Amino acid sequence: MKLILTDDVTELGKRGDVVDVADGYARNFLLPKKFAIKANTGALEQAESIREARIESDRRAKELAENIATQLVGSRVVLAAQAGDEGQLYGSVAVVDIVKGISRFTGIELDRDQIELGEPIKAIGLHEIQVKVHPEVQFPLTLDVIPA
Repeated sequence: MKLILTDDVTELGKRGDVVDVADGYARNFLLPKKFAIKANTGALEQAESIREARIESDRRAKELAENIATQLVGSRVVLAAQAGDEGQLYGSVAVVDIVKGISRFTGIELDRDQIELGEPIKAIGLHEIQVKVHPEVQFPLTLDVIPA
């Protein structure tokens, strides 16, 4: 059965794509959950406009992510945390603390899911984290954790 996806479906396609699937899969899953509509002449024209809008939206999102990356690459964010005499933190630096620190130092608002910590930050010093603002835009950022 030929369908037009109205939502992204993992391992099948993205919104606006025209796909050919088994009748049972279409009738029992895609159509009842409103992930797709049946393809006809009018719907195919609508699918083309949906696809073009999705491509333009993806292009704008990537452009915005690259702009954020150029502003943040090479910068150092300083965070203050409570620490003992040997430089060990009493807790750890959370992703929320990192997001607040980036916002305070640069004015750029990031989401928590855009920060990737390899391991918890539990010591004073320089730490490198990964920031992934778009599936195709990822860069390292240096954190300088200082005692409060």
